[in-house]
Amino acid sequence: MKLGARIFKTGLAIVLAIYAASWIGLNPPFFAAIAATFAIQPSISRTFQTMLDQLQANIIGAGTAIVMVLAFGHDPVIIGVTVMIIIAGILGLKLDASTIPIAVVTVIIIMGRPGDGNFILFASERFALIMLGIIASFLVNMLFLPPKHETKLYQQIRDVTQDTIQWIRLLGRHETNRQTLRKDLSSLKDQTVSIENLYLLFKEERVYTKKARLTRDRRVVLFKQMIASMNKIVTILRTLDKFENDMQHTPSEMQEAIRNQLDHLMDYHDRILQRYVGKVTTHLTEEMAEEVDEGRVSLTDQLMEMYDHQNIDRSEWLHLLPIVAHIVEYNEQLEHLDRLVETYFRYHSSEDFFAIEN
Repeated sequence: MKLGARIFKTGLAIVLAIYAASWIGLNPPFFAAIAATFAIQPSISRTFQTMLDQLQANIIGAGTAIVMVLAFGHDPVIIGVTVMIIIAGILGLKLDASTIPIAVVTVIIIMGRPGDGNFILFASERFALIMLGIIASFLVNMLFLPPKHETKLYQQIRDVTQDTIQWIRLLGRHETNRQTLRKDLSSLKDQTVSIENLYLLFKEERVYTKKARLTRDRRVVLFKQMIASMNKIVTILRTLDKFENDMQHTPSEMQEAIRNQLDHLMDYHDRILQRYVGKVTTHLTEEMAEEVDEGRVSLTDQLMEMYDHQNIDRSEWLHLLPIVAHIVEYNEQLEHLDRLVETYFRYHSSEDFFAIEN
């Protein structure tokens, strides 16, 4: 079992919350531990925003709970009504829905056992325990094991791209196990969704200097294009799988042209990804660039020639058209990605190049 950073930080936040509550003298300290489990977020900026939202939600929850107890007591029906009011209030104020659980916990621990003596003091202590747990999580997330979204994002993009390239090469040579391919296509869909979510976390990371902000903004644009290129090659794999039977009836010259152009583009794609992490230090060679350009011209010319001379059925030609269109668009996406990497290298010194941990 892999112990991830978020799991470790959640446990550390709980420990910190319990010790802090015991040191301050707030009891029972496990209420602070409960709150700490809700506040750990996958990014520092989300932790900060979550703390602000939970502060507002807890003030609403604690205030409403105190008013309801003083006005109506702490009957279970009153607690249930109060929880409904709190949820409606949080949604009405358009606070983050993730604050609802901690606000409900605040209401329950205040109303569930009003205590003996000064109820306002009792409620204040419970509210302080909840806020202590939230603050403990915030401090842990800020100071320990900051998330490395860029590294994870690059690694996941690289893995999906390499898996897709392997399948396309096998599919182009009719050597695929269809059942395994269908399973992997489903897995690729889940992985691309995960990558999109991780990209959003990377995009919202906070930076505090102008230089760091400019570097981050360039990387955000670059990774957006990496994802676009990755999505395009996954689309090509899906299209080839869909029209595999039609491809087998295509003239061998056209099959060879598609296979060769994809091989050139996939090599080009892999080279760009390797260059970003410093494994390749030079720009695309003139020979490779000529192969890519000649392949694009040859592929489109053959497609139009087949249409003009009616070498295949019209329905088969129409199935070839989206394959060629995706390949041409893939070519354009890679050229754009290559230009972005080149621009990034132009404006940043060598120590900025290798932020990715391989």
